[in-house]
Amino acid sequence: MRKTRPETRMVLLGLLLAAGLPAAAADAPPVKADPKAAAIADQVMDALGGKKAWDDTHYLRFDFGVEKDGKFQGRSHTWDKWTGRYRLEGKTPEGKSTVTLMNVNTKEGSTWVDGKKLEGEEAKKALERAYGAWINDTYWLLVPYKLKDPGVVLAYGGEQKGPGGTWDKLVLSFDNVGLTPKDKYWIFVNRDNHLVDRWDYVLKGEKVPPTTWQWKGWNKHGKMMYSSERVNAKENRKLLMPVFDMPDTVPDAVFTSPQPSS
Repeated sequence: MRKTRPETRMVLLGLLLAAGLPAAAADAPPVKADPKAAAIADQVMDALGGKKAWDDTHYLRFDFGVEKDGKFQGRSHTWDKWTGRYRLEGKTPEGKSTVTLMNVNTKEGSTWVDGKKLEGEEAKKALERAYGAWINDTYWLLVPYKLKDPGVVLAYGGEQKGPGGTWDKLVLSFDNVGLTPKDKYWIFVNRDNHLVDRWDYVLKGEKVPPTTWQWKGWNKHGKMMYSSERVNAKENRKLLMPVFDMPDTVPDAVFTSPQPSS
């Protein structure tokens, strides 16, 4: 997956394929983490609400996008975390409504544009785009939960002090897995509250300075914490996740009917 540059498009990252795999995938490589990095990752998970609360989370519902002309523009996700069922709603560049219903574990499903079901090559490409959107957007939302995912290589990158606090820096790379295994991330963990305040990244092993995004808007939803805003001050860019919910139940029609879900 490639990162898009235009300001009005949502940022896409080359991401870890294991982010989209069931946690118990038999062929997934184990996490490799030095003891200090692993301990900090555990502190992050505890600050978020704990591994049990995360494992017990059945459904996630969230929006992901940008603000343009004072209005939110983005897409809506509903994900059955236990079974892989998934619903994506959004609009085409021409403003047509789209709905994709699929299973992210099998990558099988269907897409409708303005109520018309796509067929053939069009349908195949739409499913690929929907899967890419799921991988991308959930990683932007959930990477603090995924520091010890299968295939992750996690190292301690030292302490950083600055205005507002002290951070432990985790260096996250991948053990030859995923769509772009040469991606590299630096995760800045606030030493006071153990939440992520920032991440930097370099994609596809490029020899360029890291791109920096601040993580803002940490709030508690039920038992879990999440951050609703990403800010790139250098490029004057902002990503928003204004809707976030972890419902106990979701109507079956959300995953089976292309009709509007609300």
